[in-house]
Amino acid sequence: MLLFFVTLAVLFFAYGLVSGRLETTVVTGPLAFTLAGIAIGTIVPLRPGFAVDLHLLLHLAEASLVLLLFTDAARTDLSLLWNIRELPGRILGVALPLNMLVGAIAAWLILPGLGWWEAAILAAILAPTDGGVAQAVVTDPRVPLRVRQALKVEGGLADGLSVPLLLFFIAITAAAGDGANPRLAKLVLEQLGYGVVVGVAIGLGGGWLLGWAASRDWVAPSFAQIALAALPVLCLLVSVAVGASMFIAAFVAGLAVQLGTKRARKPNLDFGEIWGQVLNLSVFTLFGIVVARSWQGIDLAVAAYAITSLTVVRMLPVAISLIGSGLSRPTVWFMGWFGPRGLASIVLGLVYLKREIGLPGESTIQLATTATVALSIFAHGLSARPAIALYSAGEAAKADR
Repeated sequence: MLLFFVTLAVLFFAYGLVSGRLETTVVTGPLAFTLAGIAIGTIVPLRPGFAVDLHLLLHLAEASLVLLLFTDAARTDLSLLWNIRELPGRILGVALPLNMLVGAIAAWLILPGLGWWEAAILAAILAPTDGGVAQAVVTDPRVPLRVRQALKVEGGLADGLSVPLLLFFIAITAAAGDGANPRLAKLVLEQLGYGVVVGVAIGLGGGWLLGWAASRDWVAPSFAQIALAALPVLCLLVSVAVGASMFIAAFVAGLAVQLGTKRARKPNLDFGEIWGQVLNLSVFTLFGIVVARSWQGIDLAVAAYAITSLTVVRMLPVAISLIGSGLSRPTVWFMGWFGPRGLASIVLGLVYLKREIGLPGESTIQLATTATVALSIFAHGLSARPAIALYSAGEAAKADR
């Protein structure tokens, strides 16, 4: 792996040289590093130095997602979140389950040879969204604040909510062979319930201790960043130990830490966010290598499902969930389109592969996940700034603020 890490360091340096110029273009960080990975996978022969270790990729992706979820949540305005709670509630409570149902039906119909529970596994993998793929959508002030916050909360919680259902669907398929009796209620309790408890305990406790120490001038300003970054790492480790969702724990901890200390603000969150981005872009580079070495297996059925997943499967449930919300039609379609697939789906796909249950449709699930995430990186990344400009120029963006 030494050769890969040397190449990765060169990529980060080269990207840093032009990063300011790229910020004004449609080229996003995930897009640039995925393209770099595709170039590496295409040009460099398959050799140990560039072989993709799925376990390494999983650990990098998990750590990256945990850090980014924590920092995103810690930057979320709690008072605003309370005022707009209906929007995230509609998307997570109505659109997410519908997304899985429609996604499973579409996979079962489009992908030949895929059983129903295998289709459900694929739908669960592709249900969560990743705002980082089209970062401008959740940061650009031209987009109404409540729309940005609703999409950010969806990206923070949807992956954690998808994990127990994914594990349940995996257990169902495994049960067909060994007579196991999967219990959804137990999985939900362990993944979600324990995740919330871990997040509240670490976020509130850590925030209070940091605030208490800071009030006595015990905390060096430079180390406050490191102390905050240690909290999501604790969430990850404790969650693994107790069987909780590390993603739910990290996001909840980011919200809870604000109640304990006012230091959970920029620039004290910069350290964790920077390392989260470093890991995030490293994962997209590895993903690009996977794309380069698996694209020949992507046939018309897989491509059709990827397109369907990003359009009908995503946009129809969101539109249904927002009926009666008072939002204008352009805003509904804007929120529907910008449900990019990225890091969270990569993580869930790796979680599935790590189980090694040997389903007949495993290669189809892997290819469909790869194709959908790759298409999303390009389609959502390239369309973010043009779509924001078009949307903000109309009356809908002003009316829905």
